[in-house]
Amino acid sequence: MTFREKIIPWDKLEEWRDAVRSSGRKLVVTNGCFDLLHAGHVTYLEDARRQGDVLLVGINGDRSVLELKGKDRPINREHDRAAVIAALESVEAVCIFAERTANRFLVVAEPDIYVKGGDYTIETINQEERRTVQKAGGRIVILPLVPGKSTTALLDRITRL
Repeated sequence: MTFREKIIPWDKLEEWRDAVRSSGRKLVVTNGCFDLLHAGHVTYLEDARRQGDVLLVGINGDRSVLELKGKDRPINREHDRAAVIAALESVEAVCIFAERTANRFLVVAEPDIYVKGGDYTIETINQEERRTVQKAGGRIVILPLVPGKSTTALLDRITRL
């Protein structure tokens, strides 16, 4: 399978999820902007994948990244970000979602395990997302951050060059 085939169009996500379910595999889901891929992202995604059998990554669309990160973002457009994430061995599938939060994405994805990074706690993640995952019988796992690795830090470093 090529990385392009791992990018699931929004209107095919439910069908893809049903195929994963029917195969009996545990679905792990995470999401984010993934604007400039770095070692922290790669480590996080590999660790997320180890939580189950299949890793689906939701990518914030360009408009939501602009709302979340500010006028200079995203650096890379949504289809480019999705392609780079899809090319990773640990990632089974990628889907772009338009909203600022992942709630609608999670409603459709119905993860067995929802993974968030260590910059969150169970109390500070979006509580609507938390309720959506738990209502569907999923559990939430918080993974530690990789110290010193962030897109913001990387961009700060670039601007000082």
